[in-house]
Amino acid sequence: MKKSIGISPNIETLFGTRDENVRVLEDGLNVTIDLRSNAIELEGAARDVARAEQVFADYESLQRSGYSFNNGDLNSMLRVLTADSTATLRGLADAGRQRSLGRRMVQPKSVNQRRYVEAIESHDMVFGVGPAGTGKTYLAVAMAISALLAKRVNRIILARPAVEAGERLGFLPGTLQDKIDPYLRPLYDALYDMLDPEKVDRYLEKNVIEIAPIAFMRGRTLNDSFVILDEAQNTTSEQMKMFVTRLGFNSKAVITGDITQIDLPNARRSGLLEAIDILKRVEGLTFVHFDEADVVRHHLVQRIIRAYDEHKTLVAEQQMLLLAGGRSAEGLGVKSAEPKNPSSAGDRSTASGE
Repeated sequence: MKKSIGISPNIETLFGTRDENVRVLEDGLNVTIDLRSNAIELEGAARDVARAEQVFADYESLQRSGYSFNNGDLNSMLRVLTADSTATLRGLADAGRQRSLGRRMVQPKSVNQRRYVEAIESHDMVFGVGPAGTGKTYLAVAMAISALLAKRVNRIILARPAVEAGERLGFLPGTLQDKIDPYLRPLYDALYDMLDPEKVDRYLEKNVIEIAPIAFMRGRTLNDSFVILDEAQNTTSEQMKMFVTRLGFNSKAVITGDITQIDLPNARRSGLLEAIDILKRVEGLTFVHFDEADVVRHHLVQRIIRAYDEHKTLVAEQQMLLLAGGRSAEGLGVKSAEPKNPSSAGDRSTASGE
Protein backbone atom coordinates (compact mmCIF):
# COMPACT_ATOMS: atom_id res chain seq x y z
CA MET A 1 0.00 0.00 0.00
CA LYS A 2 1.13 3.54 -0.79
CA LYS A 3 0.04 6.71 0.94
CA SER A 4 1.02 10.38 0.61
CA ILE A 5 0.84 12.78 3.55
CA GLY A 6 1.33 16.51 3.56
CA ILE A 7 4.54 18.20 4.65
CA SER A 8 4.17 20.23 7.83
CA PRO A 9 6.57 23.03 8.90
CA ASN A 10 9.92 21.81 10.31
CA ILE A 11 9.03 18.17 9.58
CA GLU A 12 12.62 17.70 8.38
CA THR A 13 13.73 17.74 12.03
CA LEU A 14 11.92 14.43 12.48
CA PHE A 15 14.24 12.85 9.93
CA GLY A 16 17.28 13.41 12.16
CA THR A 17 20.97 13.72 11.34
CA ARG A 18 21.66 11.98 8.04
CA ASP A 19 18.11 10.61 8.13
CA GLU A 20 18.96 8.31 11.06
CA ASN A 21 15.44 8.57 12.49
CA VAL A 22 13.89 7.66 9.14
CA ARG A 23 16.04 4.53 9.01
CA VAL A 24 14.84 3.56 12.49
CA LEU A 25 11.22 3.88 11.32
CA GLU A 26 11.82 2.07 8.03
CA ASP A 27 13.63 -0.85 9.66
CA GLY A 28 11.32 -1.05 12.68
CA LEU A 29 7.99 -0.68 10.86
CA ASN A 30 8.93 -2.35 7.56
CA VAL A 31 7.96 0.70 5.50
CA THR A 32 9.64 2.89 2.90
CA ILE A 33 9.62 6.63 3.56
CA ASP A 34 10.36 9.00 0.69
CA LEU A 35 10.42 12.79 1.06
CA ARG A 36 9.14 14.50 -2.08
CA SER A 37 8.98 18.21 -2.86
CA ASN A 38 5.36 18.51 -1.80
CA ALA A 39 4.57 15.32 0.15
CA ILE A 40 5.93 12.37 2.12
CA GLU A 41 5.28 9.00 0.52
CA LEU A 42 4.83 5.94 2.73
CA GLU A 43 4.86 2.42 1.31
CA GLY A 44 4.34 -0.93 3.04
CA ALA A 45 1.68 -3.09 4.61
CA ALA A 46 -1.50 -1.20 5.53
CA ARG A 47 -0.98 -1.63 9.27
CA ASP A 48 2.66 -0.53 9.11
CA VAL A 49 1.85 2.49 6.95
CA ALA A 50 -0.87 3.50 9.43
CA ARG A 51 1.61 3.38 12.33
CA ALA A 52 4.17 5.44 10.39
CA GLU A 53 1.48 7.96 9.53
CA GLN A 54 0.56 8.19 13.21
CA VAL A 55 4.19 8.98 14.06
CA PHE A 56 4.21 11.94 11.68
CA ALA A 57 0.84 13.15 13.00
CA ASP A 58 2.00 12.88 16.63
CA TYR A 59 5.24 14.70 15.85
CA GLU A 60 3.36 17.58 14.18
CA SER A 61 0.96 17.79 17.12
CA LEU A 62 3.79 17.82 19.67
CA GLN A 63 5.60 20.55 17.78
CA ARG A 64 2.48 22.72 17.71
CA SER A 65 2.09 22.30 21.48
CA GLY A 66 5.66 23.56 22.04
CA TYR A 67 7.24 20.20 22.91
CA SER A 68 10.99 20.01 22.23
CA PHE A 69 13.16 16.88 21.95
CA ASN A 70 16.59 16.95 23.56
CA ASN A 71 19.75 14.80 23.64
CA GLY A 72 18.63 12.11 21.21
CA ASP A 73 15.28 11.62 22.98
CA LEU A 74 13.41 11.44 19.67
CA ASN A 75 15.64 8.66 18.34
CA SER A 76 15.21 6.74 21.61
CA MET A 77 11.43 7.16 21.52
CA LEU A 78 11.27 5.92 17.94
CA ARG A 79 13.29 2.82 18.88
CA VAL A 80 10.92 2.08 21.75
CA LEU A 81 7.93 2.74 19.49
CA THR A 82 9.10 0.36 16.76
CA ALA A 83 9.85 -2.38 19.31
CA ASP A 84 6.52 -2.05 21.14
CA SER A 85 3.39 -2.09 18.99
CA THR A 86 1.32 -0.54 21.80
CA ALA A 87 3.50 2.57 22.09
CA THR A 88 2.86 5.90 20.38
CA LEU A 89 5.14 8.90 20.02
CA ARG A 90 2.67 11.15 21.82
CA GLY A 91 2.19 8.64 24.63
CA LEU A 92 5.95 8.36 25.20
CA ALA A 93 6.39 12.13 25.14
CA ASP A 94 3.51 12.69 27.60
CA ALA A 95 4.89 10.06 29.97
CA GLY A 96 8.26 11.82 29.90
CA ARG A 97 6.57 15.15 30.69
CA GLN A 98 4.96 13.64 33.78
CA ARG A 99 8.37 12.53 35.04
CA SER A 100 10.12 15.84 34.35
CA LEU A 101 12.82 16.77 36.86
CA GLY A 102 13.09 20.40 35.84
CA ARG A 103 16.49 20.23 34.16
CA ARG A 104 15.96 16.73 32.81
CA MET A 105 13.18 14.48 31.67
CA VAL A 106 13.05 10.77 32.50
CA GLN A 107 12.86 9.21 29.05
CA PRO A 108 13.40 5.43 28.69
CA LYS A 109 15.64 4.54 25.77
CA SER A 110 14.58 0.90 25.30
CA VAL A 111 11.52 -1.29 25.78
CA ASN A 112 12.93 -2.85 28.95
CA GLN A 113 13.73 0.58 30.36
CA ARG A 114 10.15 1.61 29.66
CA ARG A 115 8.86 -1.52 31.45
CA TYR A 116 11.20 -0.76 34.34
CA VAL A 117 9.94 2.82 34.74
CA GLU A 118 6.31 1.73 34.48
CA ALA A 119 6.95 -1.06 37.00
CA ILE A 120 8.37 1.46 39.48
CA GLU A 121 5.26 3.59 39.03
CA SER A 122 2.85 0.70 39.59
CA HIS A 123 4.64 -1.49 42.18
CA ASP A 124 5.92 -0.86 45.68
CA MET A 125 9.01 -3.04 45.17
CA VAL A 126 10.92 -3.57 41.91
CA PHE A 127 14.07 -5.57 41.16
CA GLY A 128 16.11 -4.33 38.18
CA VAL A 129 18.58 -7.03 37.12
CA GLY A 130 21.00 -6.71 34.23
CA PRO A 131 24.46 -5.72 32.99
CA ALA A 132 26.27 -2.44 33.51
CA GLY A 133 25.14 0.58 31.52
CA THR A 134 21.47 -0.37 31.17
CA GLY A 135 20.25 2.57 33.26
CA LYS A 136 19.09 0.57 36.28
CA THR A 137 20.48 2.92 38.92
CA TYR A 138 20.12 6.14 36.94
CA LEU A 139 16.43 5.59 36.19
CA ALA A 140 15.73 4.50 39.77
CA VAL A 141 17.33 7.68 41.13
CA ALA A 142 15.44 9.76 38.56
CA MET A 143 12.13 8.19 39.60
CA ALA A 144 12.99 8.81 43.26
CA ILE A 145 13.71 12.49 42.61
CA SER A 146 10.51 12.79 40.58
CA ALA A 147 8.52 11.32 43.49
CA LEU A 148 10.25 13.67 45.96
CA LEU A 149 9.66 16.81 43.89
CA ALA A 150 6.00 15.80 43.40
CA LYS A 151 5.74 15.35 47.21
CA ARG A 152 4.69 11.73 46.88
CA VAL A 153 7.46 10.83 49.36
CA ASN A 154 9.25 12.87 52.03
CA ARG A 155 12.75 11.51 51.57
CA ILE A 156 15.06 9.40 49.45
CA ILE A 157 17.31 6.74 50.94
CA LEU A 158 20.09 5.32 48.76
CA ALA A 159 21.91 2.27 50.07
CA ARG A 160 24.82 0.29 48.73
CA PRO A 161 26.88 -2.60 50.14
CA ALA A 162 30.49 -1.73 50.95
CA VAL A 163 31.92 -5.12 50.07
CA GLU A 164 35.35 -4.35 51.48
CA ALA A 165 33.93 -2.74 54.63
CA GLY A 166 36.08 -4.81 56.96
CA GLU A 167 39.65 -4.00 57.89
CA ARG A 168 40.47 -2.41 54.53
CA LEU A 169 37.92 0.35 55.11
CA GLY A 170 39.73 1.30 58.31
CA PHE A 171 42.88 2.19 56.39
CA LEU A 172 41.12 4.91 54.40
CA PRO A 173 41.73 8.41 55.80
CA GLY A 174 39.07 10.64 57.32
CA THR A 175 35.79 10.19 59.15
CA LEU A 176 33.39 7.29 58.69
CA GLN A 177 31.52 9.28 56.02
CA ASP A 178 34.82 9.89 54.21
CA LYS A 179 35.54 6.17 54.33
CA ILE A 180 32.22 5.07 52.82
CA ASP A 181 31.89 7.84 50.23
CA PRO A 182 34.07 6.07 47.60
CA TYR A 183 31.64 3.13 47.60
CA LEU A 184 28.64 5.44 47.19
CA ARG A 185 30.09 7.78 44.55
CA PRO A 186 27.90 6.45 41.66
CA LEU A 187 24.80 7.48 43.60
CA TYR A 188 26.19 10.99 44.16
CA ASP A 189 27.00 11.22 40.45
CA ALA A 190 23.40 10.43 39.48
CA LEU A 191 22.03 13.00 41.94
CA TYR A 192 24.30 15.82 40.79
CA ASP A 193 23.48 15.00 37.16
CA MET A 194 19.75 15.54 37.74
CA LEU A 195 19.58 18.33 40.32
CA ASP A 196 21.39 21.60 40.90
CA PRO A 197 24.45 20.96 43.13
CA GLU A 198 23.18 23.47 45.72
CA LYS A 199 19.86 21.65 45.98
CA VAL A 200 21.57 18.26 46.33
CA ASP A 201 23.84 19.60 49.09
CA ARG A 202 20.84 21.10 50.88
CA TYR A 203 18.88 17.87 50.69
CA LEU A 204 21.87 15.88 51.95
CA GLU A 205 22.45 18.31 54.81
CA LYS A 206 18.81 18.07 55.92
CA ASN A 207 18.70 14.27 55.43
CA VAL A 208 15.95 14.64 52.83
CA ILE A 209 18.33 12.53 50.75
CA GLU A 210 20.32 10.00 52.74
CA ILE A 211 23.14 7.90 51.31
CA ALA A 212 24.49 5.08 53.46
CA PRO A 213 25.91 1.54 53.42
CA ILE A 214 23.26 -1.15 53.71
CA ALA A 215 24.51 -2.04 57.20
CA PHE A 216 23.02 1.27 58.42
CA MET A 217 19.52 0.09 57.46
CA ARG A 218 19.23 -2.49 60.24
CA GLY A 219 16.48 -1.84 62.77
CA ARG A 220 14.82 0.95 60.78
CA THR A 221 11.27 1.23 59.43
CA LEU A 222 11.16 3.46 56.36
CA ASN A 223 7.84 5.29 55.97
CA ASP A 224 7.04 7.87 53.25
CA SER A 225 10.35 7.03 51.58
CA PHE A 226 11.75 6.05 48.22
CA VAL A 227 14.47 3.51 48.99
CA ILE A 228 17.05 2.29 46.47
CA LEU A 229 19.51 -0.57 47.01
CA ASP A 230 22.27 -0.42 44.41
CA GLU A 231 24.81 -3.18 43.62
CA ALA A 232 22.49 -5.67 45.30
CA GLN A 233 24.43 -8.62 43.88
CA ASN A 234 27.03 -7.92 46.58
CA THR A 235 24.60 -8.25 49.47
CA THR A 236 24.55 -11.38 51.57
CA SER A 237 21.39 -13.38 52.15
CA GLU A 238 20.99 -11.81 55.59
CA GLN A 239 21.48 -8.27 54.28
CA MET A 240 18.94 -8.72 51.50
CA LYS A 241 16.30 -10.12 53.85
CA MET A 242 16.97 -7.25 56.25
CA PHE A 243 16.60 -4.65 53.48
CA VAL A 244 13.39 -5.92 51.86
CA THR A 245 11.70 -6.04 55.29
CA ARG A 246 12.48 -2.35 56.04
CA LEU A 247 9.68 -1.07 53.80
CA GLY A 248 7.11 1.02 55.66
CA PHE A 249 3.84 2.74 54.76
CA ASN A 250 3.63 4.86 51.58
CA SER A 251 7.10 3.77 50.51
CA LYS A 252 8.72 2.29 47.42
CA ALA A 253 11.85 0.18 47.10
CA VAL A 254 13.98 -0.45 44.02
CA ILE A 255 16.74 -3.08 44.13
CA THR A 256 19.29 -3.05 41.30
CA GLY A 257 22.13 -5.42 40.55
CA ASP A 258 24.19 -7.31 38.00
CA ILE A 259 24.46 -11.03 38.77
CA THR A 260 27.49 -11.33 36.46
CA GLN A 261 29.56 -9.02 38.70
CA ILE A 262 29.36 -10.57 42.16
CA ASP A 263 32.34 -9.53 44.31
CA LEU A 264 31.42 -11.54 47.40
CA PRO A 265 33.70 -14.34 48.64
CA ASN A 266 32.85 -17.65 46.99
CA ALA A 267 31.63 -19.11 50.26
CA ARG A 268 28.75 -16.64 50.50
CA ARG A 269 25.80 -16.72 48.15
CA SER A 270 24.57 -13.45 46.70
CA GLY A 271 21.44 -12.15 48.40
CA LEU A 272 20.16 -10.97 45.01
CA LEU A 273 20.35 -14.46 43.49
CA GLU A 274 18.52 -15.89 46.47
CA ALA A 275 15.86 -13.14 46.34
CA ILE A 276 15.20 -13.90 42.67
CA ASP A 277 14.46 -17.51 43.61
CA ILE A 278 12.46 -16.83 46.78
CA LEU A 279 10.44 -13.73 45.84
CA LYS A 280 9.56 -14.38 42.19
CA ARG A 281 6.00 -15.47 43.09
CA VAL A 282 5.32 -12.82 45.75
CA GLU A 283 2.40 -10.61 44.76
CA GLY A 284 2.98 -6.85 44.76
CA LEU A 285 6.60 -6.85 43.58
CA THR A 286 8.11 -7.47 40.17
CA PHE A 287 11.39 -8.21 38.41
CA VAL A 288 12.62 -6.44 35.26
CA HIS A 289 15.53 -8.08 33.43
CA PHE A 290 17.85 -6.14 31.12
CA ASP A 291 20.29 -7.36 28.46
CA GLU A 292 23.03 -5.86 26.29
CA ALA A 293 20.43 -4.35 23.93
CA ASP A 294 19.45 -1.97 26.76
CA VAL A 295 22.97 -0.57 27.26
CA VAL A 296 22.89 3.21 26.85
CA ARG A 297 26.58 3.91 27.28
CA HIS A 298 29.17 3.96 24.50
CA HIS A 299 28.25 1.52 21.71
CA LEU A 300 31.41 -0.47 22.53
CA VAL A 301 29.91 -1.45 25.89
CA GLN A 302 27.20 -3.47 24.13
CA ARG A 303 29.83 -5.31 22.11
CA ILE A 304 31.99 -5.95 25.17
CA ILE A 305 29.08 -7.40 27.16
CA ARG A 306 28.13 -9.59 24.20
CA ALA A 307 31.73 -10.82 23.86
CA TYR A 308 31.88 -11.77 27.55
CA ASP A 309 28.55 -13.61 27.28
CA GLU A 310 29.75 -15.53 24.22
CA HIS A 311 33.01 -16.42 25.97
CA LYS A 312 31.12 -17.63 29.05
CA THR A 313 28.88 -19.82 26.85
CA LEU A 314 31.91 -21.23 25.00
CA VAL A 315 33.72 -22.09 28.24
CA ALA A 316 30.59 -23.80 29.59
CA GLU A 317 30.24 -25.86 26.39
CA GLN A 318 33.91 -26.90 26.55
CA GLN A 319 33.53 -27.97 30.17
CA MET A 320 30.46 -30.04 29.25
CA LEU A 321 32.37 -31.73 26.40
CA LEU A 322 35.30 -32.54 28.70
CA LEU A 323 32.92 -33.92 31.30
CA ALA A 324 31.09 -36.01 28.69
CA GLY A 325 34.42 -37.28 27.34
CA GLY A 326 35.52 -38.38 30.79
CA ARG A 327 32.29 -40.28 31.36
CA SER A 328 32.60 -41.98 27.96
CA ALA A 329 36.10 -43.14 28.80
CA GLU A 330 34.89 -44.61 32.08
CA GLY A 331 32.00 -46.37 30.31
CA LEU A 332 34.41 -48.01 27.82
CA GLY A 333 36.60 -49.29 30.63
CA VAL A 334 39.61 -47.20 29.62
CA LYS A 335 42.09 -47.11 32.48
CA SER A 336 45.46 -45.58 33.07
CA ALA A 337 48.60 -47.22 31.72
CA GLU A 338 50.01 -47.88 35.20
CA PRO A 339 50.77 -51.55 35.92
CA LYS A 340 48.33 -53.48 38.09
CA ASN A 341 51.06 -54.63 40.47
CA PRO A 342 53.79 -52.07 40.94
CA SER A 343 55.91 -54.40 43.04
CA SER A 344 56.08 -57.06 40.32
CA ALA A 345 57.01 -54.40 37.77
CA GLY A 346 59.83 -53.32 40.01
CA ASP A 347 61.05 -56.91 40.28
CA ARG A 348 61.15 -57.27 36.48
CA SER A 349 63.14 -54.07 36.03
CA THR A 350 65.60 -55.22 38.67
CA ALA A 351 66.01 -58.56 36.99
CA SER A 352 66.63 -57.00 33.60
CA GLY A 353 69.14 -54.67 35.12
CA GLU A 354 71.07 -57.63 36.46
